[in-house]
Amino acid sequence: MIPGGPKRPPGRLQCGRLAGPVPRPTTVADLLDNYLPVLIFLAVAGGFGLVLLAAGWVLGPRRPDGQKDSPYECGFEAFEDSRTKFDVRYYLVAILFIIFDLEIAFLFPWAVSLEAIGGFGLLSMGVFLAILVIGFIYEWKKGALEWD
Repeated sequence: MIPGGPKRPPGRLQCGRLAGPVPRPTTVADLLDNYLPVLIFLAVAGGFGLVLLAAGWVLGPRRPDGQKDSPYECGFEAFEDSRTKFDVRYYLVAILFIIFDLEIAFLFPWAVSLEAIGGFGLLSMGVFLAILVIGFIYEWKKGALEWD
């Protein structure tokens, strides 16, 4: 602390460590008081959303028309039934995208904390990536990536 500088109350962070005992809530009312700002925020956000929905419903024009109510597909009449089945390859590509997207979601925090987790973290991520590569090779060999 700087001599003559501002005094920090106990329980506040100083240089990454707690400076003194942290006061703990003792009663249920004290615990619920901690959540009061969150509840107020949720109530205000929900109320605002309901007000906007009601304003759109009250102030919006209601002029139903045969053309407006008819089904269309990109501005054209519907060519086929909308309940046609998709090719299973579409789902396989979508699943592969999700898998490799999640891989990146796991890789970024791992790369940031690699220095802290050390060799075990490196080994565990190597096993994780090896399993993903084996799965990718399996999908490739089965032809899941072919779109013919």
